[in-house]
Amino acid sequence: MSQTVVVAGVGMVPFTKPGTSEPYYDMGSEAARRALADAGVDYKLVQQAYVGYVYGDSTCGQRALYPVGMTGIPVINVNNNCSTGSTALFLARQAVQSGAADCVIALGFEQMKPGALGSYFHDRPSPFQPFDTVCDELVGQPDVPLAIRYFGGAGMAHMEKYGTKAETFAKIRAKASRHAMNNPVALFRKEVTVEEVMASPVLIGPMTRLMACPPTCGAAAAIVCSEKFAKQHGLDSRVKIVAQAMTTDTPETFEARNMMQLVGFDMARAAGDQVYAASGVDPKDVSVVELHDCFATNELLTYEALRLAPDGGAEKMVNDGDNTYGGRVVTNPSGGLLSKGHPLGATGLAQCTELVQHLRGTAEARQVKGARTALQHNLGLGGACVVTMYQV
Repeated sequence: MSQTVVVAGVGMVPFTKPGTSEPYYDMGSEAARRALADAGVDYKLVQQAYVGYVYGDSTCGQRALYPVGMTGIPVINVNNNCSTGSTALFLARQAVQSGAADCVIALGFEQMKPGALGSYFHDRPSPFQPFDTVCDELVGQPDVPLAIRYFGGAGMAHMEKYGTKAETFAKIRAKASRHAMNNPVALFRKEVTVEEVMASPVLIGPMTRLMACPPTCGAAAAIVCSEKFAKQHGLDSRVKIVAQAMTTDTPETFEARNMMQLVGFDMARAAGDQVYAASGVDPKDVSVVELHDCFATNELLTYEALRLAPDGGAEKMVNDGDNTYGGRVVTNPSGGLLSKGHPLGATGLAQCTELVQHLRGTAEARQVKGARTALQHNLGLGGACVVTMYQV
């Protein structure tokens, strides 16, 4: 049995800086209520819940959903690093498509601390040890925070292979800020110029502070249901998930001895190719994309991984303006992780929220005109990558 899957409702709370947010359970409850209200669904009709977060104790999902309703349904807690939100969405979609459930909520939230990402468990081996070994060999600088070394190293690998300029990454960051100016739930809504990005403090190699996404608190949710359920209950069934794939690392991640592979280039390409094949959509027919720009360097890599640009062609795509309004495909109209913010567990569902709004034609000043096909990419090191295709 394979049911057509629709996203009937979405909701999120404004993203904020660490220390200024509500507790995670209040943010999560509010995002869930907003998604239910947007769908026009009573929580009593929801049959399963998949709740994603990275930094939290077990059963935080129940803590966030119990104020919304205590109906006894399964609540599955999900943690897959930065792809956590999309992993919750993947499981929700899978449950509906298989016929195991007719109406499911996917919820993600994060209450973060200031500063770079790090491990909370120092009494056991890190899952990043195999990645760190390769990164130490290729990049060195072990005193630099993990994510900065990884994605800075990947940017340097692209520069070495294709001659990419540091200013190209700065152009991506500046573009993100222009998009976020029109997003009322984005953390940073101030425009920054290429010159300001380049002049900000250097983190590693070509990467400056403004090329990195900020630690963020927030929550987002989606109501996923079968098309049949939506029509039976008078819900909006226009936006459909027509294909979705989740991939993890292969031996090539480590054997290639290349930082681009180490940060998920191959995972993204494999997931994207699966989605294109399953949906029958050509990359050139995608009109709007929310992709995982945790660093400006990764946005550029992902253009190529998702075949939005040919290998080595991402810099030309940026310079030609084909990644923004008036170009070939609008990338991260929300402002992306760089400007909207990156509350790890919420990011994938915030991307979903943004794309659903564009496909409905309700994105207001950010609206991509005529958007009918949208692509989402959410990456977690360690590793997992989820790519989702939506259509109306």
